[in-house]
Amino acid sequence: MKQAFMNSRRRFSALAVILALLGGSGTAQAQTPQPLVLRISTENTAEHVQTQAIEHFARQLERASDGRIEVRFHHSARLFRDRDVIAALASGKVEMAVPGMWQLDRYVPDVGLYMLPLFYGLAAEQHYAVRDGEFGYLVSRRIESDLGVEVPGRWLDLGHAHLYFTETPVARHTDLAGLRVRIPGGAANRGRLEAFKANPVLIAWPDLPNALEQGQVQGMLSTHETVYSAALWTKGIRFGFEDMEYFAQYVPMINARFWHSLPEELRQLVRDTWEQVVDEQREAAARAQREARKALQEHGVEIVKPDEQTLAHWRRIAGKQQPAMVREMGIDPQLVEQAQQVVGLR
Repeated sequence: MKQAFMNSRRRFSALAVILALLGGSGTAQAQTPQPLVLRISTENTAEHVQTQAIEHFARQLERASDGRIEVRFHHSARLFRDRDVIAALASGKVEMAVPGMWQLDRYVPDVGLYMLPLFYGLAAEQHYAVRDGEFGYLVSRRIESDLGVEVPGRWLDLGHAHLYFTETPVARHTDLAGLRVRIPGGAANRGRLEAFKANPVLIAWPDLPNALEQGQVQGMLSTHETVYSAALWTKGIRFGFEDMEYFAQYVPMINARFWHSLPEELRQLVRDTWEQVVDEQREAAARAQREARKALQEHGVEIVKPDEQTLAHWRRIAGKQQPAMVREMGIDPQLVEQAQQVVGLR
């Protein structure tokens, strides 16, 4: 009887130990933090220099965070088109996006500042001097406050937008008078071309090839890389006017709720990892534009580049329309004045 009691007691003790071990294991498992999921959405394809840079950022961030951040990168508009991604960011349907700056001015008018005539014809280095400095920092902070996002660092490049034409060669600004030129939208694009006596026409990108072939427009505003990737010489593009209408960039944005869920050390890690990709991406973007320019010429597109004095002259002419653009776009006039002072120092 006593032996049976002892055996029963040992079995109970063993069961208690097992339950304790299981309970301890469960507690340890419950305390193991799950990785924070960072979904990134872009609309460019896998081959695009912007996509490749963000892919590199995603993989580097995962490694550097030791698994604390799990990055799920979706390119080619598999999650959202850039025109829709800002709303998706605000609602938390995605944690990060890097849309083109031309998508932002309808939400944050001050972003449209960079498309005003005061920046017309300026080289990339002049744009960097403004956008990467204290002034650019201020614009990024306004994006953050207006959209409820975090801008973790400098913007990525697409490159300069220029003018391209079908049957009409344009060798000087006066040749633009009366020409119908497709624009993707934007009061600055319209006002700048109207100052040059051209006739800007709003046409959606999917409708552009037919518009070119059918002669609905005689020209378009775009970049070398975009024209080349769409093979628009097959749709009638024969001439280019390389006047650096504006300098296009992509803006990194992170959902504020996700950002504030990160401990400070991970926030700094995101900033540092992003910073590591910017210079290399900008070099790759510039290289892609140069290669596209060469390829367009090889396909018979004749490209004319105005000199700096000519661009400065027409910048002043377009600048006469700038106050009206500022009012229409809702840009902070004080910000414009500050930008003029920064540009004027160069």
